[in-house]
Amino acid sequence: MEVKTTEAAIITGLGQGLEVDTIELPERLHFGQVLVELYYSGICGSQIGEIDGVKGEDKWLPHLMGHEGSGRVLSIGEGVHTVSVGDHVVLHWRIGSGLQSETPRYSINGKDVNAGWVTTFNRHAVVSENRITVIPERFDLRFATLFGCAIPTGFGVACNDAKIKIGQSVVVFGAGGVGLNVIQASSMMSAFPVIAVDIRKKKLIMAKDFGADFTVDGTDRSLIRECVRSQAGIGGADVVVETTGRPDMIELAYELTAAKGRTILVGVPPAGKRACIYTLPLHFGKTLTGSHGGEAMPAQDIPRYIKLFEAGRMRLDGLITDSFSLQEINQAIDKVRMGDSGRVLIEFG
Repeated sequence: MEVKTTEAAIITGLGQGLEVDTIELPERLHFGQVLVELYYSGICGSQIGEIDGVKGEDKWLPHLMGHEGSGRVLSIGEGVHTVSVGDHVVLHWRIGSGLQSETPRYSINGKDVNAGWVTTFNRHAVVSENRITVIPERFDLRFATLFGCAIPTGFGVACNDAKIKIGQSVVVFGAGGVGLNVIQASSMMSAFPVIAVDIRKKKLIMAKDFGADFTVDGTDRSLIRECVRSQAGIGGADVVVETTGRPDMIELAYELTAAKGRTILVGVPPAGKRACIYTLPLHFGKTLTGSHGGEAMPAQDIPRYIKLFEAGRMRLDGLITDSFSLQEINQAIDKVRMGDSGRVLIEFG
């Protein structure tokens, strides 16, 4: 491989800022591995959870991060057959086509830096073939980043998990990168009404732009109940999607789901935090499920979504609200934590 070193943001301890440093790449690509030059990376709520240790101890420290990005293929390892050198690609965490390789090991001064099958907080990344999907060269790589997680997760929640039907009522708790795309997909599927719940006025304005029929302040539980019951029906909504991971909002989402309705959980509560629900309705038709990335299939979904966008049927402008350099990664993460942004990107130049 021609590229020997690269810049990367590294997590070295839970609850700490990331460290930007120069790391050494593996000496060669192994079977099924691909070297990608990143142009952009998105920052997902999952990375905030990683930094905060919401799932408990992190036994892989120090390691690289990021699972949503776009770039260009620089070289390929033995056995790789779905991508070629020079291809423009989306990097994603859901499994796509091609081989699953071993995970790469980077280093700093001889010390290992761990990584998963895909990382995007590094300018050059060794990724598994099945974590990248080729896109047309004409497609804007800045927008392409959104197809790594935000769009396939949001649309997948609506299509695969919720299985929304025309005219069904939908409530979405949290209008972030994923929530906005659940709203957009629900609107495209002719759900009605689509109700967005968020604590930020800016997010509620964005939700309207992406297809919400009604919006409601997420700080007022009584107001949320009133809005859902008056607009969706006294018995609740057909589909309620919860993206924040807050236990109190999970409980409220379940409460406001109709007797035969579906509650879809996208957000994950911090370790040790519990949501309490009354389970009897589950025996009589109500369902409660957790989404795993919207059950997206990147190799099939990403080309379809690109066609929708190019046909003017899907909106991407407005989803990306802020951009930072890799050196500014901790400011970017702080911006995500503030909660009033859409998708925040890292630009590698």
